[in-house]
Amino acid sequence: MAIGDPYILLEELKDYMKMTGSSQDDDKLQIAMQDASVGINGFCNRQFNRTTTASLRKYDLTASGIAVVDDFWTTDELVVSLDGSTLTEDSDYELRPLNGVVDGEPGWPYWRIKLLGFRSNIQRYCNSGARLQVTAQWGWASVPAPVKQACFIMAAETFQLKDAPLGVAGADAFGTVMRVRNNPMASNKLARYVRDKVLVG
Repeated sequence: MAIGDPYILLEELKDYMKMTGSSQDDDKLQIAMQDASVGINGFCNRQFNRTTTASLRKYDLTASGIAVVDDFWTTDELVVSLDGSTLTEDSDYELRPLNGVVDGEPGWPYWRIKLLGFRSNIQRYCNSGARLQVTAQWGWASVPAPVKQACFIMAAETFQLKDAPLGVAGADAFGTVMRVRNNPMASNKLARYVRDKVLVG
């Protein structure tokens, strides 16, 4: 799925909610899916779909020579440059997490770039306002199963709240407020995917 798309399909949500065979609520279900996906992005400070073409983004460097970047799922078409010079992986920088593995689980994207051999110049780069330029295919290779499950939970709850009595908090799509953190089951599934906001130039 492309960046910005819901994390689940309409037919998947209808099957989850046992609503197959009818299309009368499809528009409301689509809104609920989109609302849930946007809520997940905000809760996790990242998004889980992907691009299939590379594009350029810029990032600030820390004094330790590490740039925290947006998630990118492949090294195909990856270009990293600093101060007009293209850097070489393994000799000039390393991608983290190493091997795309977190807590023994493969399939994670890269979201940190550690510069190698630049320590004496890092402060100069930081003081000059130089930014790391990264051209990459952004996002995740595939949406993690817990993220999809959280999307089912939140979308179903959002949709069902259209029939809730007055005074019960609902979703933005229906004029009230629903947040992932208010649903323990969804927030627990997403907890390990939460990250700090990226410093993007």
